[in-house]
Amino acid sequence: MSLRINDAAPDFSAETTHGTINFHDWVGDGWAVLFSHPKDFTPVCTTELGTMAGLEDEFKKRNTKIIGISVDPVEDHVRWKEDIKKATGQAVEYPMIGDSDLKVAKLYGMLPADAGSSSDGRTAADNQTVRSVYVVGPDKKIKLVLTYPMTTGRNFAEILRAIDSIQLTARHQVATPANWQNGEDVIITPAVSNEEAEKRFGSFETILPYLRKTKQPTG
Repeated sequence: MSLRINDAAPDFSAETTHGTINFHDWVGDGWAVLFSHPKDFTPVCTTELGTMAGLEDEFKKRNTKIIGISVDPVEDHVRWKEDIKKATGQAVEYPMIGDSDLKVAKLYGMLPADAGSSSDGRTAADNQTVRSVYVVGPDKKIKLVLTYPMTTGRNFAEILRAIDSIQLTARHQVATPANWQNGEDVIITPAVSNEEAEKRFGSFETILPYLRKTKQPTG
């Protein structure tokens, strides 16, 4: 199964470092980031989990929960958290899903159906495709998917930037240009006529007939 933007995020129940959760219930009426890891006690992932811990308040400002998943049991996650704190100085307070039976990794298409049913004996290389980030909206649909190789640490500032854009464009008929940062000018979508654009946004700049920019709307 290949998940695409606007597909429903598959629901599941799983054990986590915070107890058993049902994913859709856990997301609730806000936003969520699910980010996956091929194995515990791996170097790049250790830095990533610590970085996310340091950014948790930034995600909370955006009404966004964060949850990690690794193809190992929860008890390993608990021990790994100690290493993460030692390496990065950040305590992981968000939940981490144990996926030792590989069910969630398969459900999200990160591992093939014939990958087996246990993490025992599997190396990080065996699970190297379990390196994706999913942004899930309040409607439980996937808004963004990013997949990284094992040797490239993820840029979580980019994920925050993308969430800013996704949430803004969900509220207003605008899009964000390349390298956009929160507070910068935005693009008026083609579905909005010039007349309607004036009513909604006031002044705007026409760069091309199909490319019009305006100040970022508020609210």
